[in-house]
Amino acid sequence: MSKFIEQPRYSCALGAQQSVVAIKRAVPIVHAGPGCSGKISRLIGQGEGYAGGSTIPCTNSSETEIVFGGEEKLNTLIEGAFKVIDADLYVVLTGCTADIVGDNVESVVAPWQDLDKPIVYAETGGFKSNNYVSHEVVVNAIIDQYVDKFCNDKSKIPHLVNVFATVPYQDPYWNGNLEEIKRILEGIGLTVNILFGTESNGVKEWQTIPKAQYNIVINAWSGLEIANHLKEKYGTPYIHFPYLPIGGKASSEFLHQVADQMKLDVKQVTSFIQKEEEKFYMHIERMADFLLEFRYGLPRRFYTILDASYAIGFAKYLLNELGLLPARQFIVDNTPKRFQDAIRNEFQHISEFRSAEVVFETDCGAIQESIAKDENKSRALILGSSWEKNLAQELKADLLTVSAPISHRLVLNCGYAGYNGGLRVVEDIYDRVLDTYR
Repeated sequence: MSKFIEQPRYSCALGAQQSVVAIKRAVPIVHAGPGCSGKISRLIGQGEGYAGGSTIPCTNSSETEIVFGGEEKLNTLIEGAFKVIDADLYVVLTGCTADIVGDNVESVVAPWQDLDKPIVYAETGGFKSNNYVSHEVVVNAIIDQYVDKFCNDKSKIPHLVNVFATVPYQDPYWNGNLEEIKRILEGIGLTVNILFGTESNGVKEWQTIPKAQYNIVINAWSGLEIANHLKEKYGTPYIHFPYLPIGGKASSEFLHQVADQMKLDVKQVTSFIQKEEEKFYMHIERMADFLLEFRYGLPRRFYTILDASYAIGFAKYLLNELGLLPARQFIVDNTPKRFQDAIRNEFQHISEFRSAEVVFETDCGAIQESIAKDENKSRALILGSSWEKNLAQELKADLLTVSAPISHRLVLNCGYAGYNGGLRVVEDIYDRVLDTYR
């Protein structure tokens, strides 16, 4: 049975073009109809990066390609991309038209691969999945068709890890989050392949993926297919932390889990965590007077309209460290059913004394109606997207825009992960609260 979805928070499978854009000097080559790539960039892409947005090469498939096939046009586009765009990696992605018609993209790309060109392909027809799933498909395609060429030596590099966390651009704060995750993992003695963003060394870093001692997945579910693939392919074990660690408590738990499984130096790990916790809680203590003075004018409960990783991370942090109480928590990433019980369990045991109701729903219009009907009249905090702006105004609630789309905030290296991210959450929430006192 078909269902109309209002205000979707993710894109179709072709949205994985943004995962490619997030790799230094990587270029997506899109074999799709006109407009598809641009719509994705407008939904989840802030800034074009090295070769994103209007720079992305596209076949702009028309009726001619649908009738006679678009393989020849794609080949011409690839040839042109090599001539015009200086990149370290080219990734061919298919849209709905190419996959419905049945263009043999492999046969087009293979001759270029035989010439040792750094090019791979992935089938990402929009109807096949969403960009959470296709992110994994594209990463695995790069591993199989490009990274594997550099796997002559099967030895592992001690303390080298590959990190798979939030989906670039789908998470508007992906770059800042990855910077903080890399910082704290390096703090306990690891060498980190962060793979995406400003802290990555680009394709040279990707080439060392097989040599990692461990893979680390920091996500409720997206990224586990990559980790399992790498385990089968290279025998690399993985560590799974099922949500974004935010603030002192969760960040320390995350680092302890990694350190315990990798058997890292206890003294170095303990020293780093103690230093970070001391700094973090010193800042939190500074706001005690503020919280006491404004205790009747601050939000006391919160709703999340987020993907699973963010929703769990924020819920744990806001309850356990800031004392806000969870109302209904809405998961909007179309979580596969096989992962939903584990996520429910996280909310069931969100703290020692409390649980939270979680609802899996992709129709965010229905979510907003549900929140608007809530009879609890105490001041609320909503963690969602720019689409919640009107809802927050109607309810006189405070809004922190965390998920895509974000249309009224520019994001560069802001992030909410880790110790520094937890402090940024406090600043951003109460900045909005204080803005109402005029």
